[in-house]
Amino acid sequence: MAKKVAFLQGNEAAAHGAIYAGCKFFGGYPITPSTEVAEVMSAELPKVGGKFIQMEDEIGAMAAIIGASLTGVKVLTATSGPGLSLKQENIGYACITEVPCVIVDVMRGGPSTGMPTGPSQSDIMCAKWGTHGDHATIALMPASVQECFEMTVKAFNLAEKYRVPVFVMPDEIVGHMRERIEFPEPGELEVIDRAAPTVPPEQYKPYDTQFGDVPPLAAFGSDYRFHVTGLNKMADGFPTTKAAIVQAEEERQVRKVEANKNEIMEWEEFMCEDADVIVVAFGSTSRSARFAVNEARKEGIKAGLFRLKTFWPFPEERMLELSKKVKAFITPEMSLGMCNGVVKGCIEGNAPVLGIYHVDGEPVNPGEILSKIKEVK
Repeated sequence: MAKKVAFLQGNEAAAHGAIYAGCKFFGGYPITPSTEVAEVMSAELPKVGGKFIQMEDEIGAMAAIIGASLTGVKVLTATSGPGLSLKQENIGYACITEVPCVIVDVMRGGPSTGMPTGPSQSDIMCAKWGTHGDHATIALMPASVQECFEMTVKAFNLAEKYRVPVFVMPDEIVGHMRERIEFPEPGELEVIDRAAPTVPPEQYKPYDTQFGDVPPLAAFGSDYRFHVTGLNKMADGFPTTKAAIVQAEEERQVRKVEANKNEIMEWEEFMCEDADVIVVAFGSTSRSARFAVNEARKEGIKAGLFRLKTFWPFPEERMLELSKKVKAFITPEMSLGMCNGVVKGCIEGNAPVLGIYHVDGEPVNPGEILSKIKEVK
């Protein structure tokens, strides 16, 4: 039987991906260019017994999904630029309390109000370092409408499996462009639910590491009662200032992602096997980069594309391996060198890293990338 197909925006596809993954609650606040995610969720959630709420602001929206997730349901919020900044305090709260949640951030120009209708890729550092303290980060970078759907499903799986907030970060171009999408059948894509407690309520501790680095999570409103705090905590959830416990807890929360990064990370290598120059790109810019690489090959230039599908955790080891075999990397990006700096930090000076930077609301076009490829001698 033929699959259901549609002609959708990336934002719309992300919302449908959330429904597929089993999302039952959306708390958000409309902001350009992510508002379509909220619009679709407001229409679709009631059909599956879910709840939609428009909060008074972005801080409240993040607080709402944390609270809803603690009742045992899968949750989503969507935002852009300034909204992501406002969410940061509560994103940090979700990190330390280890509450699963998914944040779709459709990247636009900044800082501050910036260029609300223009594309950007400059939120990647905000995803990693926006909130204070040490914590692990997972951020996925769709480059097509189909990937907006599929990566949102993956984001829910990762959030539920590792008890962390997970970002899906299309740039405005990917969020607003329309493409044909095939809807997967139920069961075709893996859908993961959080691990439930296996002990009776009187024995349950929400951060009990005897069950591993990702303890099972009970639901508020069930027979399980437990304490949640933004302070450093003990296994029972109550605050502590004991140095050894705090150190071990912080390290565990980072380790549960870092130790599993090979399962989490995803990237695509296109014509990298014999490449002399590799273009490192993500989101809509990777589409321009693929075209440029194909054009370079037609001219006899050995170019390749390394497309980041996951930005955090970053594939440091693979980047270092490639740096020992190429003449140069090129990072076309809609920021002033954020990706460029990360690549440089991975490769230990083995190869130059050339940048193409746009913060003017215009995409990086293939001709610019091809010209930069030709500069590599």
